[in-house]
Amino acid sequence: MAFVIAPEPPLADWLAELDAQIRRSPGFFEARPVIIDLAALAGPEPGTATLLDDLEKRGISVIDVENAGAVPGTDPWRRRLVGGRAAGEVDLAAAAQPPEPSSLVVTEPVRSGQSITFPKGDVTVIGSVSSGAEVLAGGCIHIYGALRGRAIAGALGTANARIFCRKFEAELVSIDGFYKTADQMDPALRGQPVEIGLVGDAIIISALR
Repeated sequence: MAFVIAPEPPLADWLAELDAQIRRSPGFFEARPVIIDLAALAGPEPGTATLLDDLEKRGISVIDVENAGAVPGTDPWRRRLVGGRAAGEVDLAAAAQPPEPSSLVVTEPVRSGQSITFPKGDVTVIGSVSSGAEVLAGGCIHIYGALRGRAIAGALGTANARIFCRKFEAELVSIDGFYKTADQMDPALRGQPVEIGLVGDAIIISALR
């Protein structure tokens, strides 16, 4: 899964906002491929020539660029995606079959620095998700303890995914690529049981009764 970021002029102000986002959610871009969409840049904006280096200095791994035609000097902006594992043979007949519904149950707390990734379906955590930890699911996320880290549901494009937690203290929540950080959340909901969903392009956080 790659993130798409869209720089806007003036680039100095946009980079300052990006720095603020990184301070709020350290490691948000860590080990994640990123695509740059330059649609908002109509020409050679100040800072364009150094933008790629500026992003990579912030730990953002750029692998490709979109809509670069009107921005001189930015095409191609591509980087080789490193890491991964060698792929084996693919059974095309099996691949053509619809995937079986599946879920993952995590019976221990998710500690700071840990990442639970399960793109096949729902994730249930019997415990808490610590600050600095992350749970990513292709479907819904259920957390029976406190959510203090990051929860990313509907990661492969499931807009009707939901996030449920018993105690809401999240650093970041995301559904279908839309996200909300801690400073954008209603303080009255902190520490409360909540349900999180996506309505249009807005993350909605509601108290559970």
